[in-house]
Amino acid sequence: MDHQTIVEALLLGLLEGLTEFIPVSSTGHILLAGHFLGFESTGKTFEVLIQLGAILAILSVYFGRLRQMVVDLPRDPRTRHFVAGILLAFLPAAVIGALAHGFIKTVLFETPMLICIMLILGGFVLLWVDGWATQPKYKDVTAFPMRVYFAIGLFQCLSMIPGTSRSGSTIVGALLLGADKRSAAEFSFFLAMPTMVGAFAYDLFKNRGILTASDFTLILAGFIAAFVMAVIVVRWLLDYVSRRGYRLFGWWRLAVGTLGLIALLIWG
Repeated sequence: MDHQTIVEALLLGLLEGLTEFIPVSSTGHILLAGHFLGFESTGKTFEVLIQLGAILAILSVYFGRLRQMVVDLPRDPRTRHFVAGILLAFLPAAVIGALAHGFIKTVLFETPMLICIMLILGGFVLLWVDGWATQPKYKDVTAFPMRVYFAIGLFQCLSMIPGTSRSGSTIVGALLLGADKRSAAEFSFFLAMPTMVGAFAYDLFKNRGILTASDFTLILAGFIAAFVMAVIVVRWLLDYVSRRGYRLFGWWRLAVGTLGLIALLIWG
C-alpha cells in the first residue's frame, strides 16, 4: 500500500460522503472513479464498507431525534407506526440483497457501461418526476400509510443496480406515491440507516476471511472522509430540496453518465 493509494481512498471517501444522500448514486460514482483511477479493493468491499462513515454522519445529525424516538416508542402510537414503517420498507432490500449478493458484487459492480447508462436513465426520470405537477398527499414523514412505506421499500430494491441510486430510487418512489419533496428526502435518510447498516454488516461478514490490515487502513481513510463530507451534505440537503427540488441532481446524473460513457469509449 503506497501513499497514492491512501490519497485515492480519501478522494473516494469524500465522493461517497458527497453523493450518498443525494439522488445521484454514490456507488456508481465510486465504482466509475475507481475504474478510471485504477483503484482495486479486495472483494469490492471498500465501496460498501466506507458507507459506515455516511451512516455515522446521519446518526450524529439525527441523534437527538433518534434518542427521542427511543424514549417515545413504548408510549407513542405515532412513533411506533413510523418505526414499523421503516422496518417494513427495509424488508424487501434485506431479502433481495442477501439472495443476490454474489451477482451484485461480481457482475453488476464490474460493469462500468451499465453504471453510466443507469445514471443517464435515472437523470431523465428525476427531471420528469421533479417537474411532475401534483398536489402532495403526505408531508409528515412519520405518518405515511403502511402500504406507502412498503412500496418505497420496493423502489429501493432498484438501487441494487449500480448507477440507480439508493436515495434516488426511494425519493422517486416517495414522490410518485404522493410525498412532498422534503419528506421524500427525509424518509430516504431514515431508511438509509437500517439499509446501510445491514449492507455493511453482511458484506463485512461475507468477506471477513480475505480482508487484510492494509484493506482496513484504506477503509478507515475512506470512512473518515465520507463521515466529514456526509455531515455537511445532510445538514444542507433538506432545505435545498424544499426550495429548489431535484432538477440539479437530474442534470448532474446526465452529465456524469454521458462523460463516463465518452471516457469508456475512448479509454476503455
